[in-house]
Amino acid sequence: MSGLRGIHHVAYRCRDAAETVRFYEDVLGMAFTTAFAEDRVPSTQEPDPYMHVFLDAGRGNVLAFFELPTRGPMGRDPNTPAWVQHIAFEVEDLAALEAVRRRLVARGIEVVGPTDHGLFRSIYFFDPNGHRLELTVDTATPEMARRAREVAPAMLEEWSRTKRAPRHAAFLHEAEFASAPAMPVAGGDPK
Repeated sequence: MSGLRGIHHVAYRCRDAAETVRFYEDVLGMAFTTAFAEDRVPSTQEPDPYMHVFLDAGRGNVLAFFELPTRGPMGRDPNTPAWVQHIAFEVEDLAALEAVRRRLVARGIEVVGPTDHGLFRSIYFFDPNGHRLELTVDTATPEMARRAREVAPAMLEEWSRTKRAPRHAAFLHEAEFASAPAMPVAGGDPK
């Protein structure tokens, strides 16, 4: 498809728009830029009051939320682990990642990481709505990034055939998993 210029915004649901804006402003330093509120959905004309808020995540990236007061409580897909669906934000460097981690911990927010993914390091935590957030900093050398790009098509092809983790990019996690015990593979023996 031609003509795409990027993602205009990504929208999620929130429990409370004001609480959500405060969290993203205070904890992550995002600027609250825009709010829309209507009693009807413009695209469908459905009567459904909402507050739609937009936050600047940097470099033209916008994160938006809808508060839907007439709808039932937010839920999650019970078949998808909490670690799968997340929003990842990039920070400048490892010092910035550590500074945010310390700020989160000081606020009583549980943080996982930093986790070394080979190409980048990340921390993970949840916003007040239960959305998992990741802050990450690129740490890959140009050679590592090149190797990862080169093996991506073969990895996807092998995964599509076998549904087992291909080893093409094992170099990214060799140190991380070197001392870990072998894990059983779903539907088969450990590999």
